[in-house]
Amino acid sequence: MTTINKKQRTIAKEVILKGVGLHTGQNVTMKFVAAPENHGYAFKRVDLEGQPVIEAAASYVVNTQRGTNLEKNGVKIQTSEHVLAALVGMEVDNVLIELDAPEPPIMDGSSKYFVEALKIAGVQEQEADRWEYVVKEVISYKDEATGSEITVIPADSYQVTAMVDFGTKVLGTQNATLENISDFKTEIADARTFSFLHELEMLLEDGLIKGGDLNNAIVYVDKEISASTMRKSEKAFDRKKLSVKPNGILDNLTLHQPNEAARHKLLDVIGDLALVGTRIRGKVIANKPGHLVNTQFAKKLTKIIKAEKRNQVPQFDLSQPPLMDVNQIMDMLPHRPPFLFIDKILELSDSHVVGMKNVTMNEPFFLGHFPGAPVMPGVLQIEAMAQTGGILVLSTVPDPENYLTLFMKIDNVKFRKNVVPGDTLIFKCSLITPIRRGICHMQAYAYANDKLVCEAELMAQIVKRK
Repeated sequence: MTTINKKQRTIAKEVILKGVGLHTGQNVTMKFVAAPENHGYAFKRVDLEGQPVIEAAASYVVNTQRGTNLEKNGVKIQTSEHVLAALVGMEVDNVLIELDAPEPPIMDGSSKYFVEALKIAGVQEQEADRWEYVVKEVISYKDEATGSEITVIPADSYQVTAMVDFGTKVLGTQNATLENISDFKTEIADARTFSFLHELEMLLEDGLIKGGDLNNAIVYVDKEISASTMRKSEKAFDRKKLSVKPNGILDNLTLHQPNEAARHKLLDVIGDLALVGTRIRGKVIANKPGHLVNTQFAKKLTKIIKAEKRNQVPQFDLSQPPLMDVNQIMDMLPHRPPFLFIDKILELSDSHVVGMKNVTMNEPFFLGHFPGAPVMPGVLQIEAMAQTGGILVLSTVPDPENYLTLFMKIDNVKFRKNVVPGDTLIFKCSLITPIRRGICHMQAYAYANDKLVCEAELMAQIVKRK
């Protein structure tokens, strides 16, 4: 992971779209809402009690039949990929997508109308830097059952190539490439979803595309159509007369580009890989992509990024003057020796803090933990991380000496290496969510000897001293 020389972006104003869900057939109102830094993409179901939020994360993918479907705590979002592709393509980092139904509107089956809405909304630059995952080695995922495979290789920017082979004369083999994400809105956004007529027959019979019509999907006819099938199709699409044109497309829909199907598959790849949750600097090569292989690759990449981020040891020149020395730390924190466990603050921003502690044999806890084999207790490592995080929290109030930070919750604690006398500990705490109502939720890491030694999620609350 690395920062890039650009700031995060959200939208400048809210914008609303209305339409119908492809699979549910429900009328839906969707609103793009500005979101704070480091928020990413998330969906809010405003039609449900409590208005639950589902983050756009690969871990919430539960189904990839006819789209990428998310579920969290029983709350569902269907067909998320076209909206997410538009957000990535418009280079917007933080947006909340409010829905009054389980599925975004299908519109014309592409990302075009979402892109146009985001243009109307405009862009608001934020203070925080963008994060980017820089691909340093080849990463691949292959679905052995279908032969579908996705690979990402090192590159100077985010690029995507989709190669599709449908094994039919009417569609055959197609390729599409996006060399620069800034070209998404002109080259990829208007590529519409498609299906084969024989697939639609089964879906129509099962009631799975209640919102479909010939305006939001390209229908390819790869087999001879019987009179009864044609009548069923005319009824389903509410058309008096349907025909198959010489290019093998049902009715008179005109392709935007000869390789529109491959471009739409590329659009789906971009939307599905948005579930990784961070920008990617690398070239994605997708051979016979589909939502299943796309999201499985997104899950694999998410794990790799999380592990790399966790093990990425902050590098500092410890000979340089710190941002805060121990006296300045005591001006802000109420802790005092022997229960003050940070010596310096090296970095401090609105969303993260880095602190340091020199572990010496003079620490009083080594007298009993353990005689002859001194090891710093894990609970004190957590306390040291919390004190470092306390600097971040208390820096948000004008009179920190009048406040305390109290633990509310500790989750996902892992101790990976022993900490012994002579070690220099580096603590890094970053906000998981923005501080609201005095509550701070942080991801904390501790490093020593260029290794991760401890990690935890910490939640604390700022309270005023009595």
